[in-house]
Amino acid sequence: MDLPVVVGVDGSEPSLRAVDWAADEAALRGAPLRLVYASLWERYEGALLAQELGKPLEEVMAQDVVGTARHRAQHRQPGVKVTTDVLPEEPEYGLVRESRSALAVVLGCRGRSGIAEALLGSVSLTVAGHAHCPVIVLRGSHDNQARSGTRGRIVLGVGEKPTGSAAVRFATEEAVLRGVPLEAVRAWRRPAHATTGHPQLVGEPAHLFQQLAVEALEEALRDAPADLEVHRRTVESHARDALLAASHEADLLVVGARRRPGHFGLQLGRVAHGVLHHAACPVAVVPELS
Repeated sequence: MDLPVVVGVDGSEPSLRAVDWAADEAALRGAPLRLVYASLWERYEGALLAQELGKPLEEVMAQDVVGTARHRAQHRQPGVKVTTDVLPEEPEYGLVRESRSALAVVLGCRGRSGIAEALLGSVSLTVAGHAHCPVIVLRGSHDNQARSGTRGRIVLGVGEKPTGSAAVRFATEEAVLRGVPLEAVRAWRRPAHATTGHPQLVGEPAHLFQQLAVEALEEALRDAPADLEVHRRTVESHARDALLAASHEADLLVVGARRRPGHFGLQLGRVAHGVLHHAACPVAVVPELS
């Protein structure tokens, strides 16, 4: 069975933009699209709001939400198979479970309960921190429009353990599917003691750490397709700051997030957490097993 691209919908403008983006992603990958609305309507509405159809008001609204999303997806990508589902549970739990059998989960940056455009919604943050597949959060635009391929590059943040990285594989696939270059960014910083001490020693540690960053990029990209245009860039900076700057020229920013088996807390590092909140383009968080 072909795994679907799953998108969480709730009727908000960010979720409708996520539908557009997910439909394009499904078309690129030749995959089906699954639209999911999750809500505890049974708990909050109950029999008191029963309508002529004999259903709680929230359920009726949910069917309208997924119906509208289906129409939008089919209009954007008529060749993509679309299915829908309404889950009577918290969206965080439902979407994390959906991620067990998905190619990717696509979410808006915030839902109907969002309080500010600059802040990431709690559902997106929780799903990105626990999902079993890549999670793509649609940052970078708040006008209800998905713009695929306007900048012509995928940016990849290369982390501490580049060998066998799932994030590298995902970013490479995206660049190949879209026919655009891949820009791999590795940030590095000189040790704090490198700026003090004997003047003749200043600069040597910096050269060493820059060289290590270059080697990390080469290791990460050693299996990249020969016909893929790849740009390697090292930056003396905090990784978060380097990737946020690069996001202004990217169609998608890809970062990895370490998953620690048996650990139940939010499994997002500082870099992934920072770019999810502040990036200027969509962000893909790809789980990496420690």
